[in-house]
Amino acid sequence: MSFTIAIVGRPNVGKSTLFNRLVGRKLALVHDEPGVTRDRRRHEARLVDLRFDVIDTAGLEEGDASTLPGRMRAQTEIAVGEADLALFLVDAKNGLTAADRTFADILRRSGKPVVLVANKAEARGAEAGLYDAYALGLGEAVPVSAEHGQGLGDLRDAIVEAIGEERALAHEREGGADEAETDIAVEDVPEGEEPAYDDTKPLRIAIVGRPNAGKSTLINRLVGQERLLTGPEAGITRDSISVDWQWRGRRVRLFDTAGMRRKARVQEKLEKLSVGDALRAIRFAEVVVVVFDSMIPFEKQDLQIVDLIAREGRAPVIAFNKWDLVEDRQERLADLHERTARLLPQIRGVRAVPVSGETGYGLDRLMDEIVATHKVWNRRVATARLNKWLDAVAQHHPPPAVSGRRIKLKYITQAKTRPPGFVLSCSRPDALPASYLRYLTNALREDFDLPGVPVRLMLRSPDNPFAGKAKRRR
Repeated sequence: MSFTIAIVGRPNVGKSTLFNRLVGRKLALVHDEPGVTRDRRRHEARLVDLRFDVIDTAGLEEGDASTLPGRMRAQTEIAVGEADLALFLVDAKNGLTAADRTFADILRRSGKPVVLVANKAEARGAEAGLYDAYALGLGEAVPVSAEHGQGLGDLRDAIVEAIGEERALAHEREGGADEAETDIAVEDVPEGEEPAYDDTKPLRIAIVGRPNAGKSTLINRLVGQERLLTGPEAGITRDSISVDWQWRGRRVRLFDTAGMRRKARVQEKLEKLSVGDALRAIRFAEVVVVVFDSMIPFEKQDLQIVDLIAREGRAPVIAFNKWDLVEDRQERLADLHERTARLLPQIRGVRAVPVSGETGYGLDRLMDEIVATHKVWNRRVATARLNKWLDAVAQHHPPPAVSGRRIKLKYITQAKTRPPGFVLSCSRPDALPASYLRYLTNALREDFDLPGVPVRLMLRSPDNPFAGKAKRRR
């Protein structure tokens, strides 16, 4: 049976750096500015021969429950409640503070086993801070350097002692294999077959949008708990947080992301890191829900986000959030659908759903549209059907003659799914006008029911069977 460790401590003691070290990847944002982490983040981790889940938390901030620091502290307390063991980080370089002593008392009252960790122990003068840590009454501090990976063997031994050898090494005795992170690959499909959609595979969904559009509130309402930090302040979410969930028995991984402002407005390094993290979440996801504020939809940044998703080949779905604030809903919905079709022609037929993260309105329909879009994104069309379609299209609207020579369309096949990608073999592909290529792409989307996802059509010239052969002499 596995166990869970929460990393806690005051701001800027290196919790996220240690988290990244334990999970083996730079998942959490790390910056010199205190208080970068605000939500709790959970992931599988390893330390020598130990296998466990680790939770990165916000700094144990002091503040009233209604303030942002107070809400961050509540998230940390939830993480400690979920964990079997707390790693309490202090800064050996700068020594103890009053906040360290306050939160040592909080951890003692929790009743959970605590391992005291003195981070930044490689710094000059860190010995004094290491000895000061004894004053917390939590036993001997384990000196480590999360940034340089020093002292991790001693940390492993302290964890085993605190949680018990039987539980700590249960994974090894059970012969458990490391579980690879869920990834869904496109399976090879025999030529001419159109495979059925597999609705048992896990689904990866990223939630993106401008700051304060209600992304975190929407996820909290979906999963049915206050999993993510929310509030009236814009830009609360800073790094991408994954939340595992089940919808109608299907495993779903939701990614909350930082609000994405126009590039010209992003000046601070921390915000650049946050936007970069959001872009990675988009590339890892399969369906991306773009949250629009129903009161101020279709800002320039909204359109640029949708266009970015299409260029990355993800499947977009639009959620018009804050629908509970809208009056004259029928008239507003008709206007939003008209503007969606007019302003986003590159992904014709994109699904758009009015929702309210505050009340839960429309969330079931949103999930239905996400699954429907995911099915289209995975769709494969048989080559025989495609070539019959190509003959009909070419007869109805033949390609134009360029420089007096007609371009011949040879054959078409689907090269990939996720998103649907097709290869058209034709004579002189470099001469085929872009307008005719758009005509073929739109006809593919219309005739094979591929709405709302990127459709890619690539051109290539047919193979010349005589290429490379020497000319015979008579």
